[in-house]
Amino acid sequence: MSDTPRKMTVPQLRKMKQSGQRITMLTAYDFAMAQLLDEAGVDILLVGDSLAMVVQGHETTLPVTLDEMIYHGEMVARAARRALVVVDMPFPENHLGRHQAVASAGRILKQTRAQAVKLESSADQADVIAALVAAGIPVMAHVGLRPQNVHVMGGYRVQRDFDALLRDATMAADAGAFAIVLECIPREAARSITEKLPIPTIGIGAGPDCDGQVLVVHDLMGMTSGYVPSFVRQYAQLGDAIRHAAAAWCRDVHNRSFPAADQSFQ
Repeated sequence: MSDTPRKMTVPQLRKMKQSGQRITMLTAYDFAMAQLLDEAGVDILLVGDSLAMVVQGHETTLPVTLDEMIYHGEMVARAARRALVVVDMPFPENHLGRHQAVASAGRILKQTRAQAVKLESSADQADVIAALVAAGIPVMAHVGLRPQNVHVMGGYRVQRDFDALLRDATMAADAGAFAIVLECIPREAARSITEKLPIPTIGIGAGPDCDGQVLVVHDLMGMTSGYVPSFVRQYAQLGDAIRHAAAAWCRDVHNRSFPAADQSFQ
């Protein structure tokens, strides 16, 4: 028998919701991290446009380009043996009309070997989701706090308009989205939406009642400096470990103890 793990698929995610099995999703931006997360058993690897902030150092997600998303998406998809790989549609690709959205999402799937795209979606994006699904492109929707709309929303704020949240989520599901991210919304709103929708919900800052959870891997691993969102639980402090390791190496180079005889060829 092959030891290749069974690949996660869109239909499997729906079955996980039906059976009450929780779904795990983490961001990944390169081959090495994606390989580690895949081996750890993460169900979905999200190549998020958050790479603009945590990888490129920008203040928002807006600067990242489609070409850059494809570049990072290809590395992640090449590493993933089990996880479903989803790539974010960067701003403003899903606002340029249905044909352009299909063309851009098609490039993502063709050039990265990812299995799906994610797009930030209010109710007025339902026609775009439907067009993508009709073209054979699986879509993960994203409602609540939508970072690409940060300037309209006036910052990164909890979204409390339940009627608008439910409308956006319902229309995304009706348009054919296979799952939906709920970001920074009250727990009760997330619970209610999760109960009403036939597709999996994946929460980030949305409480424990969603069908799954997602975090930015840099937050989870303690690789960020400064602000850490209140909804994050850090499971490691890799940032400190990396700084300490690099500082120790610098000291060894400065005092001439590296490289030693066993790191040198004779």
